[in-house]
Amino acid sequence: MNVTRLPVRISADPRRVIARPFLPGGRARIVAIVDRVRALPDAEVSSMVATLVSDYRQRHKDIRGIFRQNYASAMAFAALNPEGSEDQRLLLGAYFTNEYSLESVALFNPSMVLHPDQNGVPQGSERFVMSLRACGEGHISSIEFRSGLIDAHHGVTMDPPTRFALTARPVDDALYDKESYLLKLREMRAHSTLAEPILALLDGQFTISDLKYAIARCKPKESSTHFKELADNMLWLAHSNYQLEFSPDAALSERVIFPVSESESRGIEDARFVRFTYPDGRVAYYATYTAYNGFRVLPQLIETTDFRHFKMNTLNGDCVQNKGMALFPRKVGGHFMMASRLDGENIFLLKSDNIHFWNESKLVHQPKLPWEFVQVGNCGSPIETDQGWILLTHGVGPMRQYWLGALLLDTDDPSRVIGELAEPLMVPNADERDGYVPNVVYSCGALRHGDHLILPYAVSDSHSAVATLSIPELLAQLQPR
Repeated sequence: MNVTRLPVRISADPRRVIARPFLPGGRARIVAIVDRVRALPDAEVSSMVATLVSDYRQRHKDIRGIFRQNYASAMAFAALNPEGSEDQRLLLGAYFTNEYSLESVALFNPSMVLHPDQNGVPQGSERFVMSLRACGEGHISSIEFRSGLIDAHHGVTMDPPTRFALTARPVDDALYDKESYLLKLREMRAHSTLAEPILALLDGQFTISDLKYAIARCKPKESSTHFKELADNMLWLAHSNYQLEFSPDAALSERVIFPVSESESRGIEDARFVRFTYPDGRVAYYATYTAYNGFRVLPQLIETTDFRHFKMNTLNGDCVQNKGMALFPRKVGGHFMMASRLDGENIFLLKSDNIHFWNESKLVHQPKLPWEFVQVGNCGSPIETDQGWILLTHGVGPMRQYWLGALLLDTDDPSRVIGELAEPLMVPNADERDGYVPNVVYSCGALRHGDHLILPYAVSDSHSAVATLSIPELLAQLQPR
């Protein structure tokens, strides 16, 4: 295969930092810090605030707002409402804030989709959105975004990111669907007779405040271990489904989806974005990702239409296992379709009438060639052509090398493989073998541009690059199975 590596390199920048709440210890330590700050002379407090603001405003868009927000969070956590001046509150907010470098380890595993705004794009060109997995201290992963332009000759130009990085707080009044919530509760084996009175107090759509109120109303007078376990599970499930909203003035490259719920506390990994078109022409962007809490992985789903408002939801069903789920860009035969590696080794096709619930699977491809004997998986959502669906794959071979491959799936029955490559599509070259995880090329999703694939890929789990290849040439190389 003639794969063209473009002179594009998306590298990690340790200067891109976010300001996170910092709570050193329990309530007693927070109270002690408050008392120490309140004992400082007003002039010293004002001087310290001025120095902090001057020092950090070049690193954060609204450092005063961050200080105020983190002060409020710390006071709520410690159940405090101390009197004090504005400067005292700002200084305390600084004590309860720390910076986190999002990309200090790596910036990798990209996926690429068409940008929702194509206004002003030259003829033959397309604007794109690229998602990337940023990895920082403690190996905590988050999702970042970049944008750029593909020209008429398949060249790729990346827009430079701004200096700032911003996170978003979950929307407080987000609505939950009671029917879907109940199905997931049962699937978790968390539903019991104790849940019935709580659910009876909830409307068909409810907020997390409604749920907390219902739990409090139904709490037994005497302590109950079973009720506490139920309440914890019900709140855990609600917190795993949330919405984010970024400020309209936040540039795309500034928006960071950072772990929020307990289920993703150790990272949000490998988002596979796809531009999904419904039969009525409506377009939504979905992404599957892996939530990791340090002990187990949980496949999740992102939904957005504008990359400013995001819905984060659990995926449910017997087939929601392991990593690497990738949604097809449209329904096939009236069903949602998903490529998955639910057993950790083979590629399966999942089918469902509900995008949130997956209980039907069929084995599609097993390790067959030496470069994929350890395991196989997808490299993003399938790409439709006149001859079938191109599914980019990865195989793991000796020395835990990750190489890229491809399958061709039948248009109307994607569970039927009609073509496969006899040799890898792409292997690490001499300049791509070294990094955080050596000997790896990997992608979370390519984009079709005319008769070419634009393939963003990770280099040894360290940085990202972009390659292109001819679709007709690839189709010609896919041998009938």
